[in-house]
Amino acid sequence: MVASLNRYCQRIPSVDDQVGQEAARYVDTLTKPKGSLGRLEAIAVELAKITGHMKPQVSPPGIIVFAADHGIAAEGVSAYPQEVTAQMVHNFLNGGAAINVFARQIGAMLEVVDIGVAQPLAAPGLISRKVRYGTANFLKETAMSLKDAVAAIEVGIERAEAMIDRGIKSLIVGEMGIGNTTTSSAMLAAFLCGDTSGAYPGPDTTELAERMKGLVGPGTGVKQERVIHKQSVIARALALHRPNGQDPVDVLSKVGGLEIAGMAGAILAAARHHIPVIVDGFICTVAALTAVRLCPHVNDVLLAAHRSQEPGHQVALRLLNKEPLVDLGMRLGEGSGAAVAFPLVEAACRMIGEMATFQSAGVTDGEGA
Repeated sequence: MVASLNRYCQRIPSVDDQVGQEAARYVDTLTKPKGSLGRLEAIAVELAKITGHMKPQVSPPGIIVFAADHGIAAEGVSAYPQEVTAQMVHNFLNGGAAINVFARQIGAMLEVVDIGVAQPLAAPGLISRKVRYGTANFLKETAMSLKDAVAAIEVGIERAEAMIDRGIKSLIVGEMGIGNTTTSSAMLAAFLCGDTSGAYPGPDTTELAERMKGLVGPGTGVKQERVIHKQSVIARALALHRPNGQDPVDVLSKVGGLEIAGMAGAILAAARHHIPVIVDGFICTVAALTAVRLCPHVNDVLLAAHRSQEPGHQVALRLLNKEPLVDLGMRLGEGSGAAVAFPLVEAACRMIGEMATFQSAGVTDGEGA
């Protein structure tokens, strides 16, 4: 299964730099002073490179919310009990969550995928692709097998390709899973310091816990003493499993989450089909980082939507060399921040696609003035 995933990643193309250069020149001919629309101009050029079209389109957007549970929730790392995952899935299906509201606002296709909720679920509209009933408690054993990690990535690929076949022009991935900020922090820490050269300290996890301070935040809103507890849990788990930070499937298997793997797979599929990905907050950014570790070309199709309040998000953004579009103090997840930022991406497309040029409008160009 890992071999087939590697073959899929090898077929992911690079972006079209030539079209990007053409788009940049064209943007400078529009009826405005050069650079006067700031980052919107750069976004338009990036979208041209990703899509291969000088006048790119991002509508309609597609949103896929992956839901899964985390065994690490048993360690008291969240302010909410695990059953909230399943309850929120029903809320999504009933149209009552934040992502539903924002999806309607931007005219997005939306689907909810049960990739690993810890109880049986069956409801109209739910896409059932359960790989297993939640991950194991990675403080005691690996979160999942390598086979399960690859299977979850492949679910994400399948669902994104199905949505692409339905005509989406951009992708937002979202998640629901109590305990997943702990999982994301553990994965990020593994990517930062876990490799095969002995980067992990010995049995004393004090040093490793110290490294967690800039990566672990309040998640669903836990108090500082619970944050310190999360840091300790992650440090002990990393010392136990020593995930190879150069091998994203190993990281997923040892301390990862099924919905994170699903999001990573969906991002891979988007990159394979020249579809821009608008990346949400901390957990989605860790999923994006996972996809980039599987195939570096993927980084070129990513647009960072917003800056989460989770401290690890800024670290993950730096690893991807991305500057978010907005900073609204959000930390909800679900893909909500990406959906809120989407109109800015749409505005960049409309700028390059609909504005007149100096020549077509009969306006004197200020070139050389």
